[in-house]
Amino acid sequence: MRSTIMYKIAFLFTLLSSSVALADVAVIVHPSNGSDINKDTVERIFIGKEKSFSNGNKAIPISQASGATADEFNQKALNKSSGQLKAYWSKLVFTGKGTPPKEVDNDAEVIQLVSSNPDTIGFVDAGSVTDAVKVVTTF
Repeated sequence: MRSTIMYKIAFLFTLLSSSVALADVAVIVHPSNGSDINKDTVERIFIGKEKSFSNGNKAIPISQASGATADEFNQKALNKSSGQLKAYWSKLVFTGKGTPPKEVDNDAEVIQLVSSNPDTIGFVDAGSVTDAVKVVTTF
């Protein structure tokens, strides 16, 4: 009897302590941006290998400084941990071969910047998306 209770407690603890999946991360652009943007394009823009959208306009990536949304985007979209991404950009900056994306603090700031500039692209928690921006893909 006692071992059954301990087993149930251990099982419950395991369920509660397992990682909870984060919400999807939405990649957003200005509603007027008609470019074809797929997941590969998103990765290339955010690691500095692609400088413009398919329509020829300059692509200005907006990133989030830290937090769960940034970590999720870095892992799912860029296949890098936040630490690996920081090291990647440090190397490019040191060698003069790149400039990291502008960083802001939260979803609201990303939405504000993207909704006010047709050349920007950013990412937010999918639950934060408003009508002021257009979702091009999710991770």
